[in-house]
Amino acid sequence: MSSHLERLQSGFRSDVKSSASKVAVKRSAPQPPKATTTTSNTTKSENKDSKRKKEPANIVYSQPAATGYGTEAFTQVTYVIEFLKKKDERKTFQEILQYLSQVNTDELKKKLIAKILRQHDRVRWIPDPKLKAQSWDSGFFEHRPIIQVKNEIDLITYLQKKTTAQGVSVKDLKDGWPDCDVAIDKLEKEHRILVTRTKKDNHARMVWSNDPTLLYEIDPEFQVMWHKIELPSVDELVRKLLEAGQKPASEDPSKRVKLAPKPKEKKKRAPRSGGKTTNTHMAHLLKDFSHLKR
Repeated sequence: MSSHLERLQSGFRSDVKSSASKVAVKRSAPQPPKATTTTSNTTKSENKDSKRKKEPANIVYSQPAATGYGTEAFTQVTYVIEFLKKKDERKTFQEILQYLSQVNTDELKKKLIAKILRQHDRVRWIPDPKLKAQSWDSGFFEHRPIIQVKNEIDLITYLQKKTTAQGVSVKDLKDGWPDCDVAIDKLEKEHRILVTRTKKDNHARMVWSNDPTLLYEIDPEFQVMWHKIELPSVDELVRKLLEAGQKPASEDPSKRVKLAPKPKEKKKRAPRSGGKTTNTHMAHLLKDFSHLKR
């Protein structure tokens, strides 16, 4: 009996093990398709990326390519003008390129900078006397100031040659003569120039030519006597002129009679006339009585 039960138990255990192994195999079987799906997803994403890379970028063919040569060259020229103004001496084009760090740039840009410098009104180009035929990068460049004055003698000569009474701006003088303030103060003390100055800082603003021979020394005693004379008031001057039968050139504004402003007249509305009257039965109601208003 016991042996029979043991055989049944062993058979049951073997059946359970075999069924468990079958279930494990069935559960592990669906795993390979997952790998295929992931591979398919990766291939799809790669295909999309390749398609995106193959798509050409939007290019506007109606506009030229933005090389930036023109604006950049003009910007470089402004730096060159300040460089020549500061150095105040002639410079070759190669020295200018070294200052701009443009020695290794393309030749097209170099030619453009040289052309602009030769045509600029603030730069003077001097041909190289050693060359019979000038090239695009030959010669010398120097700063051309607004006013060609760099010392006291040049300033006096320039002012005396002026045909008008217009003054010379000190700001324009400093474009070619930065330290002209000392010379202006000296010439003003010598009465060789006339100077107007700013109220805030007392800096020279405008200068004119002056003749020192027209300056006369006045006796100090006479100056004291002159300043002691009292000037008559405006009212007294007007009264004396009127007594002498003369009309004063300027009337005292305090005594000027101000006229009262006239009231604005209201425009009367003109009665409407003309046209055919159809409502004659209402004539007594439509009669105009505006002229009877007070």
